[in-house]
Amino acid sequence: MISPAWPDLPYEAWKDTYATLHLWTQIVGKIRLAQMPWQNHTWQVTLYASATGLTTGRMPYGDQGFELEFDFVAHELVVRTSRGERRALALGPMSVARFYDGVMATLAAVGMTVPIHRKPSEVENSIPFDEDDIHRSYDRDYAARWCRIVHSVADILGRFRSRYYGKVSPVHFFWGAFDLAVTRFSGRTAPPHPGGIPNLPDRVTRDAYSHEVSSAGFWPGGPAAPYPLFYSYAYPEPAGFAGANAFPSAARYDATMREFILPYDDVRKADNPEAALVAFLESTYVAAADLGLWDRRALEVSPETLRAVGAG
Repeated sequence: MISPAWPDLPYEAWKDTYATLHLWTQIVGKIRLAQMPWQNHTWQVTLYASATGLTTGRMPYGDQGFELEFDFVAHELVVRTSRGERRALALGPMSVARFYDGVMATLAAVGMTVPIHRKPSEVENSIPFDEDDIHRSYDRDYAARWCRIVHSVADILGRFRSRYYGKVSPVHFFWGAFDLAVTRFSGRTAPPHPGGIPNLPDRVTRDAYSHEVSSAGFWPGGPAAPYPLFYSYAYPEPAGFAGANAFPSAARYDATMREFILPYDDVRKADNPEAALVAFLESTYVAAADLGLWDRRALEVSPETLRAVGAG
């Protein structure tokens, strides 16, 4: 029996909701971008898993603070302030332009207006948010399914993250590409990234990949791969990486995307989904680290230490 923690998420069935939700998260993410101080690799812009959805976490506003949270249980975008105010915008079928107006009106109502760059990032679509009447779908069931998967994956990525002494990112949601990710670093600088991501300045990409990484996460799919999947890549990609052994058996290297991928359905239908995903994360990281000549002994938490702290 498939666990409710791993629901079905057919790309074709929810792609319109996905496209709309992608743009909604960009609006909220750009508010965080506008308010937070810069952090290495642009980590200040990301969203994080909350109990019922995704949150910006606390953002400063002068000597006060506020938070925006997508709640996919009650289907609301909630605004909370450090003064104790709470306002909610109901989520349902509506255009991106209407959502944008609703968010800005809600912020104005609590006296915390935040101007943002109104064009989407990392997508071919360049319609300003306040002019986009095309994307307007919202299926509550599929939004909730996607959120449930994100939470399941976040828990596993969090445990995977904890096994590393080296520099490692938070488990965070990138609204540009609409993926949940965690990244390990070797500690060495990397060659300049070629850039070329739609509607994203190359300087941002080059900062994100300023140092050698092994990065993995969950992506709901897109035209290049119309199904949800897990991915793992290395930058720079070491020689032999594409031919490395990856587990479980359904994992494969995709030459177009230049990363290992594992279809989500193969994980959710596995006897032990968590074990299947961990095998993918570990095997692809080991390939990147070994072929890239990382100092694994210094970077990784040893099995002995994990047992000693009760985490083995």
